[in-house]
Amino acid sequence: MENFLNSLVNLCVDVGGKLILAGLILLIGFACVKAFVKSLRKSKMASKMDRTVASFFFNFVNVGLKTIIVVSAIAVMGVPMASVVTVLATAGAAVGLAMQGSLSNLAGGLMLLIFKPFRVDDYVESQGVSGTVEEISIMYTVLCTPDNKSITLPNGALMNSTITNYSKKDLRRVDLAVTVASESDIDRVRDLLTSIASAHPMVLKEPELAVVYTGRTEDGLAFVVRAWAKSGDYWTVNFDLNEAVKKAFDKTGIQVPYKQMDVHVHND
Repeated sequence: MENFLNSLVNLCVDVGGKLILAGLILLIGFACVKAFVKSLRKSKMASKMDRTVASFFFNFVNVGLKTIIVVSAIAVMGVPMASVVTVLATAGAAVGLAMQGSLSNLAGGLMLLIFKPFRVDDYVESQGVSGTVEEISIMYTVLCTPDNKSITLPNGALMNSTITNYSKKDLRRVDLAVTVASESDIDRVRDLLTSIASAHPMVLKEPELAVVYTGRTEDGLAFVVRAWAKSGDYWTVNFDLNEAVKKAFDKTGIQVPYKQMDVHVHND
């Protein structure tokens, strides 16, 4: 019995020491990884990197280093690495089947990094939502909407959907649809719309402004104003032109048609 107790004490001391050492490796290792990634983000190298690549790279480094620390802690406990590799391979296969969506997100993140359909700070629209790209991580992309809401999109679904990038090009065309009463003079309306658009300081001279009469509709005469502006000025030009057209029509007496219904009453 004495020999058994001594063996038990020695085993507890040995296993306990390994557990404590493994715990210290995890605790100190994770703290060091956190400090290292934080300093890496503030380094000169990070400032020279593309923000999209930097965001993805730092997340990848963080996960990779923590994985190495966990494996090291397991090795310190005396678990044979061959057994660890076998268990990880088996667990990886099981987890892979159970987390097909997550693996799809990981693959989508890599595809976003390679093909770069958008970058951090671009304004994009996809999956029925739109906003400014704040972060592209390994699994998800975070958008900030104009009303300051944060939207998280899975990279897998994002990469397989249509993405509209409003910041990709330096210029955007403002298309303003205008309908006036059928009795209005076409030349007068066209000249007025041209003068309004050309007078706006944010409307560019090149490409050239165009005001087109598109034909008669059931409501009246339809025109389209096509003015070019810098991408960052798009909404300002759009709102300003709408307001200016309304004020000019009120001032000049040009009528805007409204939906109406004629009711005929017959007395039998």
